[in-house]
Amino acid sequence: MGQNIAPFQAIAISRRAHELKAAGQRILHMEFGQPSTGAPKGAIAAAHHVLDSEAMGYWESLPLKERICRHYREGFGVELSPRRMVITCGASPALVLALSTAFNPGDRIAMARPGYVAYRNTVRALNLEPVEIACGPEVRFQLSAAALDALEPAPQGVIIASPANPTGTIIPKEELAAIAEVCQRRGIRIISDEIYHGLSYGPKIHSMLEFAPDAYVVNSFSKYFSMAGWRLGWLVSPEEGVARTNAYIGNLFLTAPSLAQHAGLIAMDSRDELEGHLAVYRKNRALLLEALPRLGLDNIAPPDGAFYIYADVSRFTDNSLSFCLKLLEETGVATAPGVDFDPVDGGRFMRFSFALSTPEIEEALARLEPWFAAQPARQTA
Repeated sequence: MGQNIAPFQAIAISRRAHELKAAGQRILHMEFGQPSTGAPKGAIAAAHHVLDSEAMGYWESLPLKERICRHYREGFGVELSPRRMVITCGASPALVLALSTAFNPGDRIAMARPGYVAYRNTVRALNLEPVEIACGPEVRFQLSAAALDALEPAPQGVIIASPANPTGTIIPKEELAAIAEVCQRRGIRIISDEIYHGLSYGPKIHSMLEFAPDAYVVNSFSKYFSMAGWRLGWLVSPEEGVARTNAYIGNLFLTAPSLAQHAGLIAMDSRDELEGHLAVYRKNRALLLEALPRLGLDNIAPPDGAFYIYADVSRFTDNSLSFCLKLLEETGVATAPGVDFDPVDGGRFMRFSFALSTPEIEEALARLEPWFAAQPARQTA
């Protein structure tokens, strides 16, 4: 019998949003971390060429693996062999591969709370035990070396995310190094989810591989590269995990889509276009940070990176799922409830994605401001 896991509530909200759209309502989608832009133009052109000239089949692109290795060398000063890398159908299979190849059933995996909903649910689905560490504003909603060091007994693994979902917070270099030291000393295996690399609004982003060369690293083309629908990502394994990872991916997933791999190789050298997307996100972020206090949302996590704002809505509700559904029905703006990211305190939070066009953000704010102004303050004992 498989493990029961909680549903991803933002999917239910999105489903209702699409029903309303089908009924003729204009919907603004702020519920998912999904760029509104498409793949880079050069990547699309390459895909057209491949469709016209190749039959394609099961394939893992060595040129793409070598290009990703160059990305780590140039961006982080980390030397990698292509043999340590597998190309995956996005970050989700990469996370499954890392967890299933690095740990045994019953192992304990630490993670921050709030954190991405699939961390705890994938861990549970694989018969592992999630150990969620409450991370509040005093630690910028991020896992710390001190909190990890204080766990007794030590967990077998830890999932790190910087920038993080749902908060966008970035772990500084010194803290990443301290986390790596605790893990090395206590025998804790690191999985670093680096899917939001490239999306920063000031702080420098570091790879965990700079401090823990034996970490598993998950990444994807879905966010910075704006290729969510292409289902393309990668997993870096430590040398001792290479054979096991290759055996698992061959049996569980075969290969990533050939077309996406051809396109992804071109996307990695489309930086001017992609930095243009980042400039749009930066503007959208500024608009939200200026407007949210007017909505009564002045207690937010610091959105250093990614494209989210995680806001405290406790003055209005302690049931963020119902609150987000009501907001959707009455304004057509879809958002994500905090209960997805924090099953304990998430009823008092909601997440806004600003990976939309700037006109869409402006339209959303025009709807949100009068709606929030009309909401009564929650009665507390």
